[in-house]
Amino acid sequence: MQAFVSFEKAQTENAKWIDARFSLQNKDLGKEKYNEEHIQNAVHWDLADDLSAESEGGGRHPLPSKECLTKLFRTSGLQLEDTILIYDEGGSPFAARAWWILQYGGFTNARILIEGYEELKQKGVPVDHETFVSPAQSSVEPDWQDQLYASRREVEEIAAGNGQAMLIDARAQERYSGENEPIDKKAGHIPTARNFDWEQLKCNGRYDVQNAAGSLEKIAKTEEPVVVYCGSGVTASPLFAALTDLGYSNVKLYVGSFSDWISQEDAPVETSN
Repeated sequence: MQAFVSFEKAQTENAKWIDARFSLQNKDLGKEKYNEEHIQNAVHWDLADDLSAESEGGGRHPLPSKECLTKLFRTSGLQLEDTILIYDEGGSPFAARAWWILQYGGFTNARILIEGYEELKQKGVPVDHETFVSPAQSSVEPDWQDQLYASRREVEEIAAGNGQAMLIDARAQERYSGENEPIDKKAGHIPTARNFDWEQLKCNGRYDVQNAAGSLEKIAKTEEPVVVYCGSGVTASPLFAALTDLGYSNVKLYVGSFSDWISQEDAPVETSN
């Protein structure tokens, strides 16, 4: 299944557009930019408001309920067979988070554009200044793909040496090793996890998945089951998408990620490389 696509190779006719711009440093910035200008007919999916359920527990950006996601899909006017193109600023994890949620809901024709908003605009993609796009509501019934979601219990089994899957931590090496932890209350990683910094998926501010293929192959073979995580399930999403692009057929996302893992005081943590 293809995850990333360039605008030149994207199927744009009758496509539905999703603007996923967001900033972890300023949670209102994505909405502000969308309100100023966005791709014509694009709806905005906000990481904090739409793609997370911060009151639910389970890490900093826990997955919303299936009921909330169904409402999001319907108010966005989506059907399961729709061609859906998702963009952010380019080389960011937010379009990938939206893409993963669409995969989870059974939307198989969604793609992450490797170009960011400004580059799409330069290429002549029509934009507008409407502050609110309200498509006709659909009555879509999601086809939930629960096999893409890794529960905490599954991760506990892997960490204890009882699971078959490989854990891959998508954070920077210094956070993985415990040398520096700027966000979470504990430093280190989930036991048995290997490290692959999601930033390695990019080249010149764009995703270049094929360039990372060799490094990923050294960590896990394409036939191996893999569970990816990061700090809060956001930057692991592009790693999930990259593995999918490269033919890994058994990949799951631990959405709660490290922030959920350490929410239990007795959860084991490793700090070695």
